[in-house]
Amino acid sequence: NEVESGTLEAFEVCKMLRAKGKSAGAKAYIVMGSLVHQAALQRTKDVEQIFGTDMCNFIKIVDKQSSEWSRDNAQTLMTNWLTAGGAPDAVIANNDESAIGAILALKANGVDMKNVVVGGIDATQDGLQAMKAGDLAVTVFQNAKGQGGGGVDAALALAKGEKVERVVYVPFELVTSANAADYLDKN
Repeated sequence: NEVESGTLEAFEVCKMLRAKGKSAGAKAYIVMGSLVHQAALQRTKDVEQIFGTDMCNFIKIVDKQSSEWSRDNAQTLMTNWLTAGGAPDAVIANNDESAIGAILALKANGVDMKNVVVGGIDATQDGLQAMKAGDLAVTVFQNAKGQGGGGVDAALALAKGEKVERVVYVPFELVTSANAADYLDKN
């Protein structure tokens, strides 16, 4: 359920900003994936909904643009945002590659990563390394093996004439520095 990924990411970013004492006001940018991809649209909608709740409405989304899931495009986008409006309190990316691109731009422009909460989705190996380095604050594990295996299991059950749920969900999982080591060998 794609709603989980953006919701988990946004809620954790909100909690982290509160812990940093930013509840009086924080500005954030959203780095979207491809605008024709349902995951990018849903993840962005989820972030906007969470930031609209009473608990998180102190976060103002300054801008949101597509990086087409690309590290390089996200780096350029973040550089442009920094030039136009200074460093944000948070960057919420629809995937880890875009989060890493934003991190590269922030660091290249002298922004202390302790002052910015950056979130991504996918818990890629590069994303987990960025988390280990203290740059990526949160990511959300998308279990590709579980999704593929669930599809094969459903196909085999159907081939045997067994009933299968119309939709089978493989849950997304929140990853922070506290549990990142558990995901190092998962994708």
